[in-house]
Amino acid sequence: MFQINCLNPISKVGLDRLTADYKVIDNMNDAEGVLVRSASMHELELPENLLAVARAGAGVNNIPLDKCAEKGIVVFNTPGANANGVKELVIAGMLLAARDVVGGIEWVKASRDNADIAKSAEKEKKKFAGTEVMGKKLGVIGLGAIGVKVANTAVSLGMEVYGYDPYVSVNAAWNLSRSVKHVTNVEEIYADCDYITIHVPLLDSTKGMINKNALEQMKDGVVVLNFARDLLVDEDAMAEALASGKVKHYMTDFPNTKSVHMKGAIVTPHIGASTAESEDNCAKMAVKEIMDYIENGNIRNSVNYPACDMGVKKTVARVAVLHLNIPNMIGQITGVLAGGGINISDMTNKSRDKYAYTLMDLESVPDDILVQKLNAIQGVLRVRVL
Repeated sequence: MFQINCLNPISKVGLDRLTADYKVIDNMNDAEGVLVRSASMHELELPENLLAVARAGAGVNNIPLDKCAEKGIVVFNTPGANANGVKELVIAGMLLAARDVVGGIEWVKASRDNADIAKSAEKEKKKFAGTEVMGKKLGVIGLGAIGVKVANTAVSLGMEVYGYDPYVSVNAAWNLSRSVKHVTNVEEIYADCDYITIHVPLLDSTKGMINKNALEQMKDGVVVLNFARDLLVDEDAMAEALASGKVKHYMTDFPNTKSVHMKGAIVTPHIGASTAESEDNCAKMAVKEIMDYIENGNIRNSVNYPACDMGVKKTVARVAVLHLNIPNMIGQITGVLAGGGINISDMTNKSRDKYAYTLMDLESVPDDILVQKLNAIQGVLRVRVL
């Protein structure tokens, strides 16, 4: 029986995917797997028996990735599971920026006691006139699961769409509309586009990427949309650009003490993925990932260990070794098994930055002494016999 702890409420649709071999418990200290949404794990003690953490969502800044990797704990996320929900809010944000819907609604609320409101509305409506998005240029920075959906939807709205992503995946490229113009320099998007939307992960290289220099290169009256991560935008520079009129609107899903006071900012309360469908999809994917890892040792959509897939375990034993990415690890691991008279029928070794993963199908089950020898190899972080 494998035990799973939920640090946040997780969709029942996802938890129902757990088989009879799993039990949801309240105490993380007894769990082999953790499902989490937004709860911070940075201050938590990670129990020795914890094998995996699955984030039901894309962002993982609430999880100590390096600390988990050092302890041989694989961290998963669910990229793309909430993509449609975020895409729809981005499109809504773009339309709210084009047409002063918010201002119009506020006027109606303020005029609700006016007996001649219908007549007054005809006089006042010109104050809320806007523009159409058809024919306008949209720049999409980041062509992952969300960026591709935004770009394709914008094409269907009649927009001229430009996409920038130096690391675009094969899968994303296949799904991207042929009408999207691929640019190799993000400065082209800054210079030419009426709307710019950001869909990149928060990394050291992307933090504050929309800064004063970037904003100065943009067209006057540009609309910037950020439904990815708040720290991608230098908010002091954005506040100045809004005040000067350089930026017409800043659409963001991240309220804070700066964004809520910006002139021309339209701020939503981090609801990009807050749809019933997104929460269900994220939960289902997270449960699938954690079960496949616990049962078969396969790693899909990890953010701290390499991808590795050897399918469903069919041999008498499968051994997973999580270790540092240093020379002679494979030789030492296979040497220990050979010394114990165990033959390897299949093996995969993958690496990612400082860490590596070796998954082996064996023709016999290693005893405790062999497992101890594998654990004793310098650089081995965890050994699992499945």
